[in-house]
Amino acid sequence: MKEAPTPPTPVVLGIDDLRPLPRATRIARTSREGIRLLEEHRDSFIDELWLDHDLGGDDTIMPVVTLMEEAAFNGQPFRIGAVFVHSANPVGAETVVRSLTRWSYRVQRATA
Repeated sequence: MKEAPTPPTPVVLGIDDLRPLPRATRIARTSREGIRLLEEHRDSFIDELWLDHDLGGDDTIMPVVTLMEEAAFNGQPFRIGAVFVHSANPVGAETVVRSLTRWSYRVQRATA
């Protein structure tokens, strides 16, 4: 009797300067690393994307959000099952949720 094939490991990406994000398969710690990480997964399905707003110093998640918005505007949104925004900055988190929801990404606030 043949064994059932092993289902593929979900792709769970995180962009956060501090949290360990144990479910994440890859973590970026800056917006620049986050953009690179998303670009590496441009042509594949991302099961979950975890975003923190404040990334240390003056860095925020907004360059990543802009990349995602521009992709959707150009008719080629990133294929993401769910985006989770986990931030201690309520105003920043709400900005991210509103921005990405406007472009039909499935977004929700979460705790990480």
